[in-house]
Amino acid sequence: MAIEILMPALSPTMEEGTLAKWLVKTGDKVKSGQILAEIETDKATMEFEAVDEGVMGALLVAEGTAGVKVNAPIAVLLEDGDAADASPAAAKAAPVATAAPVVVAATATPVAAKPAGERVFASPLARRLAAEKGLDLTKVQGSGPHGRIVRADVEEAKAAPAAAPVVAAAPAQAPAAKAAMPTGMSAETVMKMYADRSFVEVPLDGMRRTIAARLTEAKQTIPHFYLRREVRLDALMAFREQLNKGLEARGIKLSVNDFIIKACAHALQAVPDANAVWAGDRILKLKPSDVAVAVAVEGGLFTPVLRDADKKSLSALSAEMKDLAARAKSKKLAPQEYQGGSFAISNLGMMGVENFDAVINPPHGAILAVGAGLKKPVVLKDGKLGIATVMSMTLSVDHRVIDGALGAAFLKVVVDVLENPIAMLA
Repeated sequence: MAIEILMPALSPTMEEGTLAKWLVKTGDKVKSGQILAEIETDKATMEFEAVDEGVMGALLVAEGTAGVKVNAPIAVLLEDGDAADASPAAAKAAPVATAAPVVVAATATPVAAKPAGERVFASPLARRLAAEKGLDLTKVQGSGPHGRIVRADVEEAKAAPAAAPVVAAAPAQAPAAKAAMPTGMSAETVMKMYADRSFVEVPLDGMRRTIAARLTEAKQTIPHFYLRREVRLDALMAFREQLNKGLEARGIKLSVNDFIIKACAHALQAVPDANAVWAGDRILKLKPSDVAVAVAVEGGLFTPVLRDADKKSLSALSAEMKDLAARAKSKKLAPQEYQGGSFAISNLGMMGVENFDAVINPPHGAILAVGAGLKKPVVLKDGKLGIATVMSMTLSVDHRVIDGALGAAFLKVVVDVLENPIAMLA
């Protein structure tokens, strides 16, 4: 039987991608788990593994093809017994797909038995695993193309209690129709305005389209408000210098941003009601401090997430942040490494920006915009004038999730920890 290999959804938000590179060719034998292709999403380049075993009958989408819709056929895999006669037909019949995206089927659980005599479509590996485990394939619903049973279905069915009652999943509710959002001037209108001027037209890639859509959504749907504080960094700078001398032999150098990450992680624990995200018709309060940090990359930005940041040492956070940033710039992050978190940090201080207001990255409840540390005249504790290194911070807050007093309490903890940095070691 010929099996259509479909464009996978490599992240929850992926609708289309670029088939960057094939790692197999027509006629190759394919094993389950073998890497078939490299696929570019709007954020990363990821490897795509085979689920079934067989012979590659046809590659339907050429390398470098962009805009391939999720669940569109990209190749045909043949079972060994079908290879001799099915490959030409499959290659001829299968179009280069542009099918509309559909919902990706979840891993199946056992359901009521199929009618007697009905053929069961399953991959060779799934059949072998089922035989080893004594599993009746007629009682398993497949999640592969056209309901085909694959390895994951067998493994999931094996894990499910045999006598457990089957409850049909409620059909997903279609999202409520949204009023059309204003899109601004059309491309044709704008280009006519500049018809007599010299310009270079830059087409939008997947990353820029996603950034544009998400930030437009954020500013149109999230009720932002802003809280501003200044932090005196002199104690932190001295503390950082002392720590870096002790860490020099290990090749570790802490940045000011590492301290900011740690301070925010601490504040999310100290003010747990601020550790929250907006979930459409409810608020989710998170227990861990999962802090996202904006990283500029060519053509856009990533927000890799440092999970359980409150439980990690400064040196561990520093090493993890360097690794995530390096892989973000080469687009090698997995989706779980840049999705999630409840809170984000955007630091433009290293570029000399004194202060700014950041846009919240949904579904986060807040984002901290960090400016440059500058020498400024200040009033010292004894009432005399002096000079201190002062850094401006602006907390952008989703008012649906966090109220003003709560946001102020959170920001106060961040400031207190940064001005008394030894608390980060406790």
